Amino acid sequence: MSREQPERPIRVAVVDDHPVFRLGMTALLGTLIGIECVGEAVDVDSALDLVAGHLPDVVLMDLHLGDRSGVEATRLIRARHPEVAVLVVTMFDDDDSLFGALRAGASGYLLKGAAPQQVERGVRAVANGELLLGPEIGARAVGFFVRGADPVPFPQLTDREREILDHVAQGLDNATIAHRLALSPKTVRNHLSNILVKIGVGDRAQAIVRAREHGLGRR
Repeated sequence: MSREQPERPIRVAVVDDHPVFRLGMTALLGTLIGIECVGEAVDVDSALDLVAGHLPDVVLMDLHLGDRSGVEATRLIRARHPEVAVLVVTMFDDDDSLFGALRAGASGYLLKGAAPQQVERGVRAVANGELLLGPEIGARAVGFFVRGADPVPFPQLTDREREILDHVAQGLDNATIAHRLALSPKTVRNHLSNILVKIGVGDRAQAIVRAREHGLGRR
């Protein structure tokens, strides 16, 4: 008489730069039947290493990862390992974060206030190839899909950052950009510093080249 082989557990990696949340999420996963945590990461580089080394079924992804973005990590993971699903679990409920994550390839989006049952349902859903959206942001996401997910350059950027990068690609200096957008020069500098990190370039000249390659900077 043959015995049925036990079903393989859903393997989950947790990516979050906050140690308390990471600990809590790992503990929660340990209580769920048929789900196991295979590791934790605190930033983009360690997340990429973790996924490459363990090939989890699901990555629970925060969007704030120090100087870099969980949207960037999601895009890189999905490009390198399309079989790995990403479920975003974040404090950010704004449209830029939501749509940026979806464009980057996330299969689900929950807020950090989600109940344990919602997290479990989300993990099982995205592992099964489904799309799972928290109730707080579902209606906005429906609009995203109805309109169609037209490619947007640098989805890891906020709309304001993309606007500033577009002006930089036109060859404008910070003072001119600040005047046009009714911002202070310091605010523009801060945004530009974030932009360079998020798109992975070292200076303004490289940013201009990358931006123009993606269609920005056209007057």
